[in-house]
Amino acid sequence: MELCIDFGGTEIKLAVTDGSRVVATGSIPVLGSPADLPAAAAEARRLLAETDLAETGRTSTGRTETGRTSPDPAETDPAETGRTADAVAIAVPGVVDPRTGRMLHANAKYDFLEDFDLNTWALTEFGVPAVVENDARAALIGETSTGSAAGERDAVLVTLGTGIGTAALIDGTPLRGRTGHAGILGGHLTVDLEGPVCPCGNLGCGEALASTWALPAGTTMTEVFTTDAHPEIRDRFLHVWGAVVTSLVHSYDPAVVILSGGILRAGDAVRAPIEAHVRAHLWPSMTPPRFIVPPEPELSVARGLSILARATTTHTATPQEEQ
Repeated sequence: MELCIDFGGTEIKLAVTDGSRVVATGSIPVLGSPADLPAAAAEARRLLAETDLAETGRTSTGRTETGRTSPDPAETDPAETGRTADAVAIAVPGVVDPRTGRMLHANAKYDFLEDFDLNTWALTEFGVPAVVENDARAALIGETSTGSAAGERDAVLVTLGTGIGTAALIDGTPLRGRTGHAGILGGHLTVDLEGPVCPCGNLGCGEALASTWALPAGTTMTEVFTTDAHPEIRDRFLHVWGAVVTSLVHSYDPAVVILSGGILRAGDAVRAPIEAHVRAHLWPSMTPPRFIVPPEPELSVARGLSILARATTTHTATPQEEQ
């Protein structure tokens, strides 16, 4: 079994997986403080205990097949039930040093994870070290390995929401680069030279112009894209996202673009304008990529983390080599 932990923008999402099968999932709200770590460890133990009890067999009345009442998973330590993780993988919303596995930089909410040794933390909490990866890159690995774009060897993923997360896969290999920054900074491409200064330090980034934190106070993404209350914001966001994706297609020449994030629940209201923008502004000799919206975007990161976790125990060099 693999334990997958995703430090997301508003929630810490956890999953216990068995290869491509998601066995159990859970989530806790982000506090934005070091207290997130013990809270995540406690939720992970609960899921592991729940998984163990499910495997031993429980009826809907809370009794095992032997007739004894089974304990509450929330009050059960996996060490007592025998369930532990065979491998652990962790996703973070920031740049991960490929040499040390430590996060080099993230937004303010996860400042406490910068240069924190999550590998040792996992070893202490669960008895096994962890592989640590950028969240968008993990999501891309998940979707191209066992998800909506399974088998694709050249792909780009763009997650829209709290920020703009991106990742690229070239000839079956996730792009990481010399220091771990390659492919994941697409949201920080300059879209408008007259635009605002982004917290990253760049000028007129796509993320500074079209993300949750760029919305006016009191306005939500759901309101913008499911009502007609803010047509000017909707049009500006779609224009920026189209420009960002066009630049990514020019940079990485993917066969498929995977659009993800909660706002994609709006479906074609988001996907279609972005695809149309790319087709209208693509380099003339390029073949337009296919556009995919995963049917279960909430599982993208968990799928990728499962692949990475298993690679640490089977010595698999790259996710695509498992196929």
